[in-house]
Order: sequence, then C-alpha cells, then structure tokens
Amino acid sequence: MPFILPETIRKARELDLLTYLQNFDANNLVKISGDTYCTKEHDSLKISNGKWNWFSRGIGGRSALDYLIKVKGMEFTEAVEHIIICTGERTIIHDSKIIKPKEKFLILPKANRNNINAIRYLKDRGIDEDVINYCIETGKIYESYPNHNVVILGFDKCGTPRYANLRGIGTDFKGEASGSDKRFSFGINTEKSDTVHVFESAIDLLSYATMLKMNGQKWDEHHLLSLAGVYRPGKELKDSSFPLALKQFFSEHQEVQKIHLRLDNDYAGRIATEALKHFLSEKYEVSVYPPKRGKDYNDWLCLKLGIPVKATKPYER
Repeated sequence: MPFILPETIRKARELDLLTYLQNFDANNLVKISGDTYCTKEHDSLKISNGKWNWFSRGIGGRSALDYLIKVKGMEFTEAVEHIIICTGERTIIHDSKIIKPKEKFLILPKANRNNINAIRYLKDRGIDEDVINYCIETGKIYESYPNHNVVILGFDKCGTPRYANLRGIGTDFKGEASGSDKRFSFGINTEKSDTVHVFESAIDLLSYATMLKMNGQKWDEHHLLSLAGVYRPGKELKDSSFPLALKQFFSEHQEVQKIHLRLDNDYAGRIATEALKHFLSEKYEVSVYPPKRGKDYNDWLCLKLGIPVKATKPYER
C-alpha cells in the first residue's frame, strides 16, 4: 500500500460531499429544495446540513472520502489520492466564495550591532564555536535588538527567511517571530546525503553537531532538521497530523531514505517518536536514538562537558 502522510489524509477528510460534487462532479448533483440535494445516480442519497445519507442502503457519512469509499467503491488510498489530485488542480468554491489560504509574512526582529551575547549564550549551552560561527556566517543565527534574544532562522528553498525561533539570553523566554511558518524550521542541509537526523529544537540540533565534532566526525555531512517544538500526535494515530517541517523537508529532499529520530527522552518525546516511527517505517529506514543522558541532546552535551545544564548568564547591552 502506498504511503500517504497523515496530514494529507486529514485534509482529504475535511472535504465534504456537497463541496466535492459542486466542484468536481457537478453534473451528478441535483438540488431537491433549500439546502437538500441528491445525486443523479442515486436519488435516495440525500445531502443536507453537511451530512449525506443513502437511505436505500442504510449508510451515510460526512466527507467526500466516505462517499468515494462507501458509494463509489474506491479503495481508501485510491480515494485519498483522487481527492488530492482534484483539490490540487483548482481552487475549491464553498457557497460561491473562493477560500484562499492566508499568506504568512515573517516579521524579523531588528539585528543588534554585534552577536556577542548570542555567541556567549550558545557557548554556555556547550555549542562548539565553529558550529556557531557557521550559523552566524550563513545568516541562520543572529542577536536581536533591543531585546537581545537569540534569533534562529529557517529558510525556504529560495533562501528566504520563513521561520524565526527566539530565545531569551539570561531569561527563560522562548517564542517565535510573528508570521513564522513551521514548515521552514531551522535546519542544516546538504545535497550529498540520504540521511536526516530529526530533533525537537534547534539547540538540540546544534548540540548533536557539537558532539559529532568532539568525536572527530563531520557534523555537516548529513541533513539535520529541527521540528520547531514538541510533536504531539493525536490519541488515535489515524487522526494525527504530521509535523509540518518534516512534511516540507520530504517534499524538497526526495533523496532521503534514512531517518534518525533524536527526540527528547521524556514522555512527550517517546510518544512522538513511536508515532513518527509508525508513520515513516513503511517508506523509510527509521532508527531511534534518544539522548543517553538527560532529557535532551543539550542536556547530554552539557553533562559530557561538565557544565551546568541549560546555563544562562546576564547579557550586556
């Protein structure tokens, strides 16, 4: 069975039958009265108030996906793929109104005249100086003004900043810049690898890169990707969305075959790891590597270096 991302399935389920017929099978739609419709093929199949019922067969549902499976006899994956193809080809009209997704505009904090405090903050977290310098030189990290936060950027494939994580220096503040798009979270990519290492946070990613360098290994030979926070699957896996950053990454890196999950070693991290392993194992070679010490990779790095975990210091103006 082909692999379909949970987020794609969720979106396919959102398409109601009336909207589907109005947009993609209008010749089969018959208006009875008011907001009640049926189909030319089955006059006992009534559509009203967001639901449909095929009374002669005693079956019904809400979504177009249910209709394609129960009435048209499609296999589940075939029905999902059919909806993907339909909705990808044209704008969907709901009640004569065109629904367009809201475009996000990233508003970046002003840059400070130097990055002294940001560099010191990252060093206090155990991050290697060469790794820090690489991120600053490539524009992935800078220090903001006047709040003096560490700003960690994610870019789209054109090199445009689309996501910004903010971390307070000397405080516990964590946030995102207005207009941040989690699809483009912080990462370090290469075109030479079929492997991606996945982390919850940018700091964990940088910590892993530092540990590779400490071990004499190349820290930039594989893809490194942050999910921009904790991934929380639904109570039922079938109802779970998929991390936006990972979905975007796969769309841009078809060469990837191996996934190393390096999420936090706590309850939320373990649940997320199991869910992602379940979703991805059919198509990719998935390995799980939680930190051997501490809650996350930065904890592990700090413990290896013998420095305080999550150390912070006052910053200079």
